[in-house]
Amino acid sequence: MGMNIISVKDLRNNLQKYANRTKKGDSFLVIKQSKPLFQLMPIEEETTEEAKGWKTLIDFTKIRKGGVSAKEVIRALEISLKNDKKIGQNFKVSK
Repeated sequence: MGMNIISVKDLRNNLQKYANRTKKGDSFLVIKQSKPLFQLMPIEEETTEEAKGWKTLIDFTKIRKGGVSAKEVIRALEISLKNDKKIGQNFKVSK
């Protein structure tokens, strides 16, 4: 399907209509004052997290089952930044 062009005002006034059409696979180029502002498009369910804009930096469940506490992560980050080393090098999990 091609890209449909709509205005911000039209999107705001008909949000549910465009949400439904996007869910069905339609894509839209949203413009304001005749200038492109952003694209509205469906999310592909089969895409990876990185393709959706998310990037895994560290999988804390691989360090310890159930993950790692935020306090431990902050401590490791502080140590790494202080020593100017790779973040993962100073990550030690207390048991």
